[in-house]
Amino acid sequence: MVIRRPAALFDRVTEWEDLVRFSTEPTSSFRIGVVSGRRRQGKSFILDEVARQVGGFYHQALEEERAPALERLGAAMAADRGLSGGSLSFPDWTALLQALAEPAARAESAPSSPRLVVIDEYPYLLAKSPDIATAIQLAYDTSRLGRQHPLRLILCGSAMSVMAKLLSGQRALRGRAILDLVVDPFDYREAAAFWGVQGDPRLAFLLFCVVGGTPGYRDLLEMGPPRSIADFPTWLAGGVLNPSHAMFRETDYLLAEEPSLTDRAIYQSALAAIAAGRTTSGGVAGALGRPETSVTHVIDGLERAGFIERADDVLRSRRPTLRITDAMLRFQHAVVRPDLHRFEARQTLSAWTDATARFESGVVEPAFEAIARTWTSRYASPNTLGGTAARVGSTIVNDSVGRSRVEIDVVALDARPDHEAGANPTLLMIGEAKSGPDPRGLSDLKRLELARRLLAVRARVEKTRLAIFTTGGFTADLRAEATRRSDVVLVDLERLYAGE
Repeated sequence: MVIRRPAALFDRVTEWEDLVRFSTEPTSSFRIGVVSGRRRQGKSFILDEVARQVGGFYHQALEEERAPALERLGAAMAADRGLSGGSLSFPDWTALLQALAEPAARAESAPSSPRLVVIDEYPYLLAKSPDIATAIQLAYDTSRLGRQHPLRLILCGSAMSVMAKLLSGQRALRGRAILDLVVDPFDYREAAAFWGVQGDPRLAFLLFCVVGGTPGYRDLLEMGPPRSIADFPTWLAGGVLNPSHAMFRETDYLLAEEPSLTDRAIYQSALAAIAAGRTTSGGVAGALGRPETSVTHVIDGLERAGFIERADDVLRSRRPTLRITDAMLRFQHAVVRPDLHRFEARQTLSAWTDATARFESGVVEPAFEAIARTWTSRYASPNTLGGTAARVGSTIVNDSVGRSRVEIDVVALDARPDHEAGANPTLLMIGEAKSGPDPRGLSDLKRLELARRLLAVRARVEKTRLAIFTTGGFTADLRAEATRRSDVVLVDLERLYAGE
């Protein structure tokens, strides 16, 4: 059997290979795979294509009651098996799964080979038929005893809070799935190539700030990417900031697809607080006018859904920083929702002009810091870092003399184990990431030198390099200093997008 990666599939090489391997490896046992990821990441396209090429069965579930769901799946199975004008009827999910495992009556089917079955949007079925998980467990266990045809079953879904629980705790599928594949958004370099703007790092960065790495947004924005930086406001007005466009209310759609987020108002308010800079649970609670203990479930729910992350300080135990991980959520809560009336009234130009400061602080700055960390962990060479990074994150160090706190946006820890038990970690590099038009100078370097000295009590800093990330370039004296010193790393947008 020849499996050809479709020409229309951009990147996703690892995901494709993992799915093909799961679907074609010789086996006589029931195998279960779980595929998850936010909507519009291309999961359905990949799974449908794999199923088609291996002669499998692909079915996309809908939001419907148990009886219609069984009936629709039976009709799809009948059509798949060439039973014209008929439908297969099943009393329950156990009987249906047994029928799914039976080889289809086709000439190209190998009767002894397990068949691939893909159930997409599985959380829709689970919501109205919680017994389906037990039925899958029973089918799996029965197959292991040799009493039923083996099956390769892939369960896919976009409701991340539901999918994350499938294999946890005492759930029916715990310990039974061998594939747990998460289809993530593209990173900033992959997104630039996908949109075809990798030759213009500044434009690629602005585009990433708004739509992130979600490939499905390109289909929604049929106008394509902005032609230039000057075209960017017009491009926004035609799509993301257009009240008639589906992208305008993407935040509502994203939250609506998560069944666990029932009280939309409190989750939207929490996201707005984080976008406005309230990056601790206490800060979110203060913005919502509630005790901190009462927002724990809100933050947990947003994290399970994949909308925010708790970013721990890489060098000390402290309250984690809350960050919005979805670009569209960050953009809409920082830019659109604070001035929703004017955007809805199509006063786009004036509303966008007044939103510039919010865009810079609430969207561009956190996006640039995240890109700097991604570059450090994925693209910076060992020569640049002075080694291989085991972990990349951020930290805060207190300056008792200056009575201030120094925030370090990028911290890279050495992958090599320390020889002494309990020894301080070795810092390969610390860095500061600043967006904006102003060039960075020697004062930025001095601030990093101070941070390195302060960190000496918690880490090994003898060979730690100092990195300055910027969108606005560097002063001549800073460039000259970097030329003279081996411990200074300067990273602009061009290096972020094409260098190491």
